[in-house]
Amino acid sequence: MYLISLPTEALKEVADIAAQLQSSLIRLENFQKLTELQRDLIGIENLTAPGREFIREGCLYKLTKKGLQQRMFFLFSDMLLYTSKGVTATNQFKVHGQLPLHGMIIEESENEWSVPHCFTIYSAQRTIVVAASSKVEMGKWIEDLNLAIEMAKKSQDKSSVFIDPVICDRSNPFSSPAVSPELPPRYLLGQGQRPNTITHVCWYRNQNLSLSDYLRMNQNQLSGYLLRKFKNSNGWQKLWVVFTNFCLFFYKTHQDDFPLASLPLLGYTVSTPDESDSIHKEYVFKLQFKSHVYFFRAESEYTFERWMEVIKSAASTAGRITLFIPKGGAPVEINGNGF
Repeated sequence: MYLISLPTEALKEVADIAAQLQSSLIRLENFQKLTELQRDLIGIENLTAPGREFIREGCLYKLTKKGLQQRMFFLFSDMLLYTSKGVTATNQFKVHGQLPLHGMIIEESENEWSVPHCFTIYSAQRTIVVAASSKVEMGKWIEDLNLAIEMAKKSQDKSSVFIDPVICDRSNPFSSPAVSPELPPRYLLGQGQRPNTITHVCWYRNQNLSLSDYLRMNQNQLSGYLLRKFKNSNGWQKLWVVFTNFCLFFYKTHQDDFPLASLPLLGYTVSTPDESDSIHKEYVFKLQFKSHVYFFRAESEYTFERWMEVIKSAASTAGRITLFIPKGGAPVEINGNGF
């Protein structure tokens, strides 16, 4: 009997450990994202307060007296922030509005305003009308907003709690902001004293990302030699390519410490070349965003399939999980495949 039950017990222990590691990964990713946003946003203090969770960031079009204007929105477990138009001289986003989730109501309002993919956000302070870039993006925002509003209500009950990040645990010697360890920012290549971050790419390419997207990003990293060709060039250049942080980094060799260039992939599509591309080589994949086109050639069928798999996975729609974890418990999956 002991020999028969041992494998089951061992599997349960492994599953418990995996769940704990997954919870820790979510907490760490949440804290890192809050830390990065604290650097990128002006007009909001103590963004990394214990218990606050990042849920989604991205572009929405806010209805103003001048019409629809693009703004960056940031959804957290307790509030919704939106910024002024554009970035500041220091390459940061200035917070223009802060709406608490308590008492917030979301309603689709395409018919009322005759604006595609439009919905209204009712809060205690004000009411704003916003539009997403597509039906799919509107659905993501409305789903996450409604889930966050519902969980914010439940959080007032002792039976439900927000994430209490390990790094912010009051029993942890690093819980004080004065001694909290700094995580390295995930900067992309850029000019000036404040390089671009993934948030900037979201702004310039009108994209949206959730916490689950960032978690999946951590599971999809790859490096290796590829041959690169621009749309209007004839030759192929051999480069060491690293895929991480939704971005391709190009190095002359694998021994180099600093990349020659980078290519953020948010908004790009990946496919194989068609006849009009006149690419007569094997193991080639094509990356395209509007008029920007790049071709990459792998060394073998296996490496070609790996690159296609990883980039497609990072570009696909994220699954849905609850962003609230009971203390000592594992994350609960909602309408998705988890991580």
